[in-house]
Amino acid sequence: MSNNGFEKTNSPANVLFASLIGTTIEFFDFYIYATAAVLVFPHLFFPSSDPTAAVLQSLATFAIAFFARPVGSAVFGHYGDRIGRKATLVAALLTMGISTVAIGLLPTYASIGAMAPLLLALCRFGQGLGLGGEWGGAVLLATENAPPGKIAWYGCFPQLGAPLGFFLSGGIFLLLTEFMTDEQFFSYGWRIPFLASAVLVLVGLYVRLKITETPAFQKVLDHGERVKVPLATVFTKHGRMLVLGTVIALATFVLFYLMTVFALSWGTTALGYSRKDFLILQLFSVVFFAITIPASALLADRYGRRITMIIVSIAIVLFGLLMAPLFISDSLIGVTFFLSLGLALMGMTYGPLGTMLSELFPPEIRYTGVSLTFNLGGIFGASLAPYAATWLATHYGLQYVGYYLGISALLTLVALILVGKARHA
Repeated sequence: MSNNGFEKTNSPANVLFASLIGTTIEFFDFYIYATAAVLVFPHLFFPSSDPTAAVLQSLATFAIAFFARPVGSAVFGHYGDRIGRKATLVAALLTMGISTVAIGLLPTYASIGAMAPLLLALCRFGQGLGLGGEWGGAVLLATENAPPGKIAWYGCFPQLGAPLGFFLSGGIFLLLTEFMTDEQFFSYGWRIPFLASAVLVLVGLYVRLKITETPAFQKVLDHGERVKVPLATVFTKHGRMLVLGTVIALATFVLFYLMTVFALSWGTTALGYSRKDFLILQLFSVVFFAITIPASALLADRYGRRITMIIVSIAIVLFGLLMAPLFISDSLIGVTFFLSLGLALMGMTYGPLGTMLSELFPPEIRYTGVSLTFNLGGIFGASLAPYAATWLATHYGLQYVGYYLGISALLTLVALILVGKARHA
């Protein structure tokens, strides 16, 4: 991942901003659905006869996107490794944006009955398809333009899109809660974040269209090294790294969706917090997520991606054992500490993750490889995490949610040990 020709193509500021703005928009779109899946959709898109079943059905549509993401990885990864990072990133952003705006226009269950959740699921699939191609391309845009010694630092900028997107999504729902009655919010207010994403997408497209191809992929083009079917090459020649990379991403996904979607659901039901109060707690805690991403990237450049993530994975195991006593605390300070600590650990594991996964694959199949590992990790680590955690907490107690997290981190730890020092420049 050299920076040959870097000055002739993209300035560092343009590269970092383009990688950051795209993932911020993508994650904003993704998180407004996650928030609405807990707060809105159970009431408006599913039968109201059984509230618990409606919540679980809504969380099931949330999971659909994670199964769409590997499909997006394969489709967009193919073109990202065949025609280039830039054009593919633009297409992925459009796919995500159109799907998100469409959700804001959907009729509800009261209007069209069973068609409402079906259309919601279809749009959710489109969101996942776009994000499946977006994240990997954004990481490569940053890391393939990075100078030596700063690869993880550059690679953390698209990762910052996650806390920024979450902060924006949580912030807009908080404002809607503050300035609207419940009747107004459920009537039309919930649609505003989905429709407003159209403006953000236009900004993202403008920035992305100004960026030129990455030096690493340009070398692939210049040397005639493109492969005909990148997906087949990943599975036949890099299958071991695909499996290990998927498991490396596992703990990151489980931790994040437990700290956001599950925590919001459990906090506003079992713990009795209001929607507004718990969103404020989460928004405060996301600051620690944002701070620890660049901190972990600096450590990863200095001491190595693998060593940094091994240490953090051990810390996540310990956090899982402490999850129940921290989260059931009656103290506001205790719950805030729990959320802040969990999201700080999330930043520590998420910061180097994109760089680490990208270095498992050579440039000619890297878009496909890094996207697949990340999004397969999403299937196993995040798609069912809110559902599984809600079921475990309801039937066995909150401590079993902590065990679930701890086991996930142990699996990631084993994969990090097995992967060795694989690295492709």
